[in-house]
Amino acid sequence: MTGSVSAPPLHPITAESFAIIDREFGPHQLDPGEYAIIRRVIHTTADFDYRDRLHFGKGAIAAGITALTGQHPIVVDVTMVNQGIRGLVGQTFGNPIASAISHPAASASAQDATTAAAAGQTRSARGMAACIAEHPEAIYVIGNAPTALLMLAEQIRQGKARPALVIAAPVGFVSVVESKGAIAALPVPQIRVEGRKGGSTIAAAIVNALVMLACAAED
Repeated sequence: MTGSVSAPPLHPITAESFAIIDREFGPHQLDPGEYAIIRRVIHTTADFDYRDRLHFGKGAIAAGITALTGQHPIVVDVTMVNQGIRGLVGQTFGNPIASAISHPAASASAQDATTAAAAGQTRSARGMAACIAEHPEAIYVIGNAPTALLMLAEQIRQGKARPALVIAAPVGFVSVVESKGAIAALPVPQIRVEGRKGGSTIAAAIVNALVMLACAAED
């Protein structure tokens, strides 16, 4: 991408919220990029528990910035993540965004869906497999569906996916911890929310924080 990209200014309420978080967070030894992402997640959730729940793989933030500025596609699992990032991404680097749940492959015929369900495949997993085939080197952002994250992990193990970055933040009780563990075991750039917590708004906050960091790097 040629030329510099400037981040939109912070809304005054957001800036005031960040100042409050800074005061309450207190002294720390986090990398500035890590802190910027954690702060945005805390701003989204008002939950300081995320201070200790975000895991940053070695070089993950740098890999994400490079992929964003290089306009790599972003593959998300569900529509809500798309809605949470498309505004800022569109204003800055313009990366194309694909949603697994919206891919035609996710909406199989009744017979195919029954077969897929019997095999343990969900709509988001089927859509994720199709998106991987089309965008094997994308930034992958999972904020809701652990089955999509498990599919991504399997495709990475098979050499079919070579992610620029994985943001692993599904939420819930069934297969959530297991899916995050599957990604943790793989040597790919990744940012994870440990445990059962996460969600689409968290995944979107991580992406948006990375976009702001990428804009700062372009200045």
